[in-house]
Amino acid sequence: MKHLWRLLPFSFILLLAGCGVENLSALDPQGPVADMQLSLIQLSLYIMILVIVVVFAVYLFVLIKFRERPGDTHIPKQVHGNRTLEFIWTTIPILLLLMLAVPNVMDTFTLAETSIPEADEDGVEPVPGEDYVTIRATAHQFWWEFEYPELEINAGQEMYIPTDTRIIVELEASDVIHSFWIPALVGKQDNVPGITNDLWFEAPEEGVFFGKCTEICGPSHWLMDFKVIAVDQSTFTTWADTMAAPPAEFTEPQGEVAVEGRQIFEANCIACHAIGDEGGAVGPNFTNYADREVVAGFLEHTDENLREWIRDPQSLKPGNEMPAFDESTLSEEELDSLIEYIDTLQILE
Repeated sequence: MKHLWRLLPFSFILLLAGCGVENLSALDPQGPVADMQLSLIQLSLYIMILVIVVVFAVYLFVLIKFRERPGDTHIPKQVHGNRTLEFIWTTIPILLLLMLAVPNVMDTFTLAETSIPEADEDGVEPVPGEDYVTIRATAHQFWWEFEYPELEINAGQEMYIPTDTRIIVELEASDVIHSFWIPALVGKQDNVPGITNDLWFEAPEEGVFFGKCTEICGPSHWLMDFKVIAVDQSTFTTWADTMAAPPAEFTEPQGEVAVEGRQIFEANCIACHAIGDEGGAVGPNFTNYADREVVAGFLEHTDENLREWIRDPQSLKPGNEMPAFDESTLSEEELDSLIEYIDTLQILE
């Protein structure tokens, strides 16, 4: 019993093996690109395991067979310069490297193909939003902006996509180097200021997939999350049409308090947070803010968390660009009205 503490590290590893979030693992791929990338990881892993097993087997064989024995002073047969052995230990690594290189090169060319699909045999051109979607993902400290240039949409923090559709993503950064990664759908690639990288992926099934920034980009790097929401084509079309031109019933506040909240929003917030195509883009677009499940990319979406975020964003997400609105700027009553208005900014049921 006194040595049971030695098992604690293994218990801890088993405990961690049960941790995790659905759709946040490259080991549980949910699309063709992630499948391809996991296959390459597995191929590399299997080859490395084979090499380790063979090397250790040969090492143990030599260690036991040629160990020193009492009274045995003869020198074993020397094999230096043996052409057969030289041929074997030169050829096998070359074959293993070819096994690794050929699929890697083939998949690299496949993954690098990010052009818009061509017209079909009848000359019908692909339709953006239906046959493919182009999204410009710009990383900021510490949030994500998703522009759909062909659909005239600007969204923040959540990337809506249709299922079974080729998604082409152009990666950019506005300040420092970030890195875009959706573990269950596509491997990571850097967002570099002044350079546009691109990638593509598809999501065959509906679901919410979690994205992360994987480049240390500042004090709140670890809070720079986003979501990819895959929906059926009909829902995506509704979302896209509404985001591009929000009907009045989605943007006009209902009730006296919400009307006052909108006035407060226009006086204090709209210079940074646009609604539709009106407003700035210093912070995330607010057209569908109430549809989001989180505040500031990581807090549970509750009025209390939104209130705390508006009052003191630096204490929750250090280094971000959001200014604080203390009681000298917004009274409690004004903040209540503002939150009531923001809660109405919803375009999906």
